[in-house]
Amino acid sequence: MSATIEQPTIPQSEQSPPAVRRHWIDHWDPDDEQFWESTGKKIARRNLVFSIFAEHIGFSIWVLWAVIAINLANVGITMSLSELFWLTAVPNLVGSFLRIPYTFAVPRFGGRIWTLFSAALLLIPSLLLAIIVPSGWLADQAHDTQFWILLAVAATAGVGGGNFSSSMANISFFYPEKHKGKALGLNAAGGNLGVAVSQLVVPLVIIIGVPAAAVKATQHEVHLAYAGLMWLPLIIVAMVGAWFYMDSLSQAKSDKQSYAKAARQPHAWIMSILYIGTFGSFIGYSFALPLVIKNTFPEFLGKHPFIATYLAGLGFVGALIGSIARPIGGWLADRIGGAKVTLACFLGMGAFTLLAIVGVQQHSFPLFFGAFCAIFALAGAGNGSTYRMIPAIFATLGKREGGDLATRLDFKRQAAAVIGIAGAIGAFGGFLIQVVFRQASLGATVEMGKATKAGQALIAKATEAGDSAAAAAAKADLVATKAQIAAAHSDWSIPALWVFLAAYVVMAGMTWAFYMRRSSVSSRVPSVAEASV
Repeated sequence: MSATIEQPTIPQSEQSPPAVRRHWIDHWDPDDEQFWESTGKKIARRNLVFSIFAEHIGFSIWVLWAVIAINLANVGITMSLSELFWLTAVPNLVGSFLRIPYTFAVPRFGGRIWTLFSAALLLIPSLLLAIIVPSGWLADQAHDTQFWILLAVAATAGVGGGNFSSSMANISFFYPEKHKGKALGLNAAGGNLGVAVSQLVVPLVIIIGVPAAAVKATQHEVHLAYAGLMWLPLIIVAMVGAWFYMDSLSQAKSDKQSYAKAARQPHAWIMSILYIGTFGSFIGYSFALPLVIKNTFPEFLGKHPFIATYLAGLGFVGALIGSIARPIGGWLADRIGGAKVTLACFLGMGAFTLLAIVGVQQHSFPLFFGAFCAIFALAGAGNGSTYRMIPAIFATLGKREGGDLATRLDFKRQAAAVIGIAGAIGAFGGFLIQVVFRQASLGATVEMGKATKAGQALIAKATEAGDSAAAAAAKADLVATKAQIAAAHSDWSIPALWVFLAAYVVMAGMTWAFYMRRSSVSSRVPSVAEASV
């Protein structure tokens, strides 16, 4: 067999790529060994490489506000902890909602064109961040106005979160079943690495040109415009790569009918809930952890200015570990079964969440941070194993319905639909994590707000009376009072962590009940589920 491609043909395109190349592949059968080895493998790898790069940039911009939020005070914009959580939660929420339409976009426009367009959309949050956030105009606005403007700008970063679903759905059609776990794992891991890269590189870029001695101070000069401008050339590279080197598959049709069929399968919703626990944890903690560390262990960051300033409180480490673990989870799922890996991940995440609670109670940053590194590793592996379970489940359904090519293709389309559904719901889990953290922080925020209002009143009164010494003393008292309140509420995150622990226990129980236990809810569910084990 050979691929039938609209002009130019495969041999011509491989030898001499034209300036404009409309790659629509009409015949694609990767499960045919001869086709895969002779034609499919090379084309699939090329598309995977450029898909990973574009998705990587999307993830980087999606989580950009995790770094921006903890640096707003350095440009004179003061927000409460609860407001800062909104600035990181809203991009998460927008990205979650965009994932379903992004999945529909691949069959409508083709993987190549949609990758190009979705990459171009990333120019919007990058330019808005570079132009508006560090502007003197924003600094002159009232506090409430500043907050709503920042919230709107942060929301545009959500376009980076939608890329995941379109990229994963597209790549799922390129690979045969036996290689799908590894391919999807690599694609997802490459995107997830954007979280770590953003949280590692952006803190370094925004202090370019700032004296080393100055950045050791708690508040120091930063160039937030650089945090947006740095992505522009990379976005252009992603656009050019998609235009010249990616392809679209005519058979990659995940239409409304496929979604309707998939939505009637109980596995679509079971897997979506499980994905909340794995990917939701990864992305939610990636957004929230820098803020949690800054407001739980300020004395540790104060003693280690290099970590606080150059490494954004080490928040990138967890994201890096989780990204690396994702393909490992897919690889393990291919060998020992997705359900087994997923169950082990949930049990481990529950155990290490309990350890993180102990770290907060003992105010031990090494214990807390080590526990979260393990949680990230398990969440990353769980991302890979849960996503591997989806095509395995629907491949088994296809075999049960007859196993012919048309039936298998129908269930592949349903699997692609479930990838979109699970991806959106799982990402929404990240938003829930940040909302839970925000609710847990309200007690400390209220007390801090009362202290700030009282302190500002004393400072204003002393200033009006012309007593600069009294005003200075009031400022010092205000700083001391804030420090005392922060210390008294250093365990603010513990209620949130207990909620997460309970959720992991529930999801472990679901994995065992639906995908491990032989006598499950119905005769239909376990027979299908066992294929993923």
